[in-house]
Amino acid sequence: MILVTGATGNVGGQAVAQAHWAGLPVRALVRDPARADLPAGVEAVRGDLADPATLGAAFAGVSEVFLVWPLPTADTAPAVLDAAIAAGVRRIAYVSAWGAADDPDEEPEGILGFHTAIERLLRASPLEWTLLRAGGFAANTLHWADQIRAGDVVHAPYAQAGRSLIHEADVAAVGLRALTHEGHAGETYHLTGPETLTQAEQVRTIGAALGRDIRFEESPPSVAREAYVPAGGAAADGDVGEVRADDTGQGAHRREDELRHAHPSRLAIVCRCRTAPFRLAGSCRAGGGAVGVG
Repeated sequence: MILVTGATGNVGGQAVAQAHWAGLPVRALVRDPARADLPAGVEAVRGDLADPATLGAAFAGVSEVFLVWPLPTADTAPAVLDAAIAAGVRRIAYVSAWGAADDPDEEPEGILGFHTAIERLLRASPLEWTLLRAGGFAANTLHWADQIRAGDVVHAPYAQAGRSLIHEADVAAVGLRALTHEGHAGETYHLTGPETLTQAEQVRTIGAALGRDIRFEESPPSVAREAYVPAGGAAADGDVGEVRADDTGQGAHRREDELRHAHPSRLAIVCRCRTAPFRLAGSCRAGGGAVGVG
């Protein structure tokens, strides 16, 4: 049995769906099973990573965990891993982040801080762990959806900051492959898409998928931060929407031994079948990516 945390989010939701489609026994950890939008037949179990005492039923009979950490700190992570080990969990694939620290003396802050802390806990555990250090997610371009629906200009900082975006379906496919096949224990995989695109290029690519000429207009970080945080973002000083001026490209690290049959989703392809969030009205459903568990 595979337990997926963050099961209603972008990556966790893909992991649940792909495991279910592949005929794998999968269970979704959710805070409210009645409200969880999951594929028919998927077992939903109530639990909260912020309260490890609630996880007993979720871990019962589970041998693998696809771990997405939705909390802003790793404070409860030691107790969560202890509960998993006590229940008999054997393997964990953890969705970490590009930039998590390898140097034991380095103590990153913010998002990279809790990812680094959880990676260290896993390394010190008896579990068979695989770390999935993902770069920029294609879904992050949805931060621009309101602006694109409203007009033909996206205002944001760092037009030339480049990232090799990866679809969440591909991250899920790699994690499921690691959980269901031998040879991935103790590995750290850096996952990216097939090409690096600047933010300006990303906006043009979305525009092309919509049949519109959309341009990127650079604005100061302070202006973007004022708009981003009230909208529900958690931008810290010097960091707006997880993109910084020093993001000049995370090269496309796509060694075959890293991805193990998970196929790339180019942003242009993803945009063609995910245009609905950028339109005032649309019928195209979210999709993309490839199941790589077989």
